Amino acid sequence: MTGPNQPDRFNEDKATYTVRGSDAPDLDAGVAAIRNVLATLPARPGVYRMNDARGDTLYVGKARALKNRVTNYTQVDRLPRRLQRMVAQTRSMTIVTTNNEAEALLLEAQLIKRYRPAYNVLLRDDKSFPFILLRADHDFPRIQKHRGARRAKGNYYGPFASAGSVNTTLNALQKLFLLRSCSDSFFRNRDRPCLLYQIKRCSAPCVGRIGADDYAELVDDAKAFLAGKSTEVQTKLGKQMEAAAEAMDFELAAILRDRLRALTFIQGSQAINADGVGDADIFAMANRDGVMGIQAFFIRGGQNWGHRSFFPAHTNDVPEDEVLMSFLSQFYEEVPPPRTIFIDRDLADGALLGEALGTAAGHKVALSTPQRGVRRRLLDQAKRNAEEALDRRLAESTTQAKLLREVAELFDLGEPPDRIEIYDNSHIQGTNALGAMVVAGPEGFRKGQYRKFNIKRPETIAGDDFGMMREVFQRRFAKYSDANGQDEVAERDGDDWPDLVLIDGGRGQLNVVRRALEEMGIEDICLVGIAKGPHHGRDGREVFHLMDGREFQLPVNAPVLFYLQRLRDEVHRFAIGAHRAKRAKAIGASPLDEVPGIGPARKKALLMHFGTARAVRNASLEDLQKAPGVSTAMAQSLYDFFHAR
Repeated sequence: MTGPNQPDRFNEDKATYTVRGSDAPDLDAGVAAIRNVLATLPARPGVYRMNDARGDTLYVGKARALKNRVTNYTQVDRLPRRLQRMVAQTRSMTIVTTNNEAEALLLEAQLIKRYRPAYNVLLRDDKSFPFILLRADHDFPRIQKHRGARRAKGNYYGPFASAGSVNTTLNALQKLFLLRSCSDSFFRNRDRPCLLYQIKRCSAPCVGRIGADDYAELVDDAKAFLAGKSTEVQTKLGKQMEAAAEAMDFELAAILRDRLRALTFIQGSQAINADGVGDADIFAMANRDGVMGIQAFFIRGGQNWGHRSFFPAHTNDVPEDEVLMSFLSQFYEEVPPPRTIFIDRDLADGALLGEALGTAAGHKVALSTPQRGVRRRLLDQAKRNAEEALDRRLAESTTQAKLLREVAELFDLGEPPDRIEIYDNSHIQGTNALGAMVVAGPEGFRKGQYRKFNIKRPETIAGDDFGMMREVFQRRFAKYSDANGQDEVAERDGDDWPDLVLIDGGRGQLNVVRRALEEMGIEDICLVGIAKGPHHGRDGREVFHLMDGREFQLPVNAPVLFYLQRLRDEVHRFAIGAHRAKRAKAIGASPLDEVPGIGPARKKALLMHFGTARAVRNASLEDLQKAPGVSTAMAQSLYDFFHAR
């Protein structure tokens, strides 16, 4: 668990032992490889990685004593079938020794996040959690939503369960404390208050409507509120409102009244009563036929900052306690832990996990299972939510499985598809052209595997949908091509090999894609074109084009039609969004960006001197030489760039 200012304490090259073997699963070969490693293993804490013949990581584990733990894998009769399969594929091991078991636990979580092994319980969530950031690098600090690394100076409050929950809280905080949310450049260039001041969501420090001392008091109140001292803030605002009313300053009294209403709204919107809990995360697990769900509540300062359901992967034949332990270690790999974590069961390694998390966070972290009072009621509520979320998940997965079986029957697939790829193009008269790919599977859309392809080959004519689709597929499947003179061609049974490819388009797009793949020696992909019907889709009946020349439509109320339309609509959304982002970036581009040797500082100096990029382009050589920070050689280079014949 490393942060931006925390060095990586572990080095995998410390102790590495490798034994190679054949690719085919072989239990005896796997045991032999492990025993070969055992001869040199120390009885020290550390982490071990099981690798297959290609060097891919199968499993990551930690141990208090490496030699003792790894020895267990040679006693195959005592292993569950899942681990027997893993041993049969193992051909090498990578060993890392650590100073203690807590460090081993942290390193295990890091490596699981990095390698996503097939035999580890995985936290299947590729979204970072949003925080509220109260900046501390300005005389008038800004409050804003924040994701990602916490590099900016200031106070971070979170995590929030979703962007919706953090946006709701931010809106209420703006009404309550009138803190600015604008960027520093926007703040510097204001000469009159913006709309947020007019609707009473900002105190307009940009134009001096509030002094630095009064604004600092608002910041202190916001910090107190976010730290759980809402009662103190409420009492203070009430006294100020009464004083303003007695002084006949009814305008100020009305402002304070509105701020009190905002505070009451925040307090009343808490679906969970967590008074007296302080900062805590609450986790409860539910299990149905080997499928496990975990419900998390985030409580900060006695306030509910949202909840989220998680459904870890690779949990078959894994004990519940092991699933929860692995989940928590991975969850807190990126999220800072609070001082208190409530869980619905006692874990054998709970004290070790608390020690490891406390070491990484720099403060004490305690895991406990409350038995009574408010904490127990919160835990019971989390348990109910976990069971309900898992029931919904199972109902959805049953429906999804049925739809995928219908898709397999519809397009003559051997079995329900595990990976469906959908493609579309987006451009405006050939400008800012790009192709888009989205991916779906039994669990829904896999947004972490979406791709966009900027159309950049000179032979692709701008606005030619057929040529764009050809370029997209040539680039997407280049690594599988046996016609490009590659030394090594990727295997076609990997995780990113599609079982079904849907193309937004008709017979023409389908034929172009098929020819492009055939030229690369790829003929074993099921391709389907989805085109609008004779009424341009207004009747909701798309036409499906198959590779053998068949065309058909589905009944307008068929569930499988709705599913395929949802896939097509998702690639539309992704393609259009990516195109708009590219177009917006192009609108903000400057001709000076293309000039070699012109960096941001010199570009800014030129624009300050000449006013516009067009004036720079039209300037004479003498005028360029007079610009500040521009040498004679640079002036000549600029002039030659814009006046080349």
